[in-house]
Amino acid sequence: MSQLPTPPVPAPSEPHDEGYTGPATLVVRAAGDSTAEFTVEAVLRGHFQPIDGRYHWYGRLAAHPELSELLAGKRTPAVLYTPEGEARGDLSDPDPWNRYRIDGTSRPPFRLQQALNTD
Repeated sequence: MSQLPTPPVPAPSEPHDEGYTGPATLVVRAAGDSTAEFTVEAVLRGHFQPIDGRYHWYGRLAAHPELSELLAGKRTPAVLYTPEGEARGDLSDPDPWNRYRIDGTSRPPFRLQQALNTD
């Protein structure tokens, strides 16, 4: 079976989207009570959603063989650290190129142009 070429990452579709592209550290639960840490490349975006009053952030992590082996395609909570911040999120099913999607609500793991009121 031939491998599909990795598609380019699209630019933000809306001018109010904010984001981060670059290295990140991902921490997920491993066997037992231990955790596993991975250095990944992340492409993240986000926006404030006035309907629920929360900031929604999301993105893709570049394919990482050891992460794929540990998770085996399962959804799992994670903490993502970037040079601009950290946030809890959820990893979901990988795409055909083995890139996991990550998403979260509230404060994102990247700097925002406008401050969030998280009280």
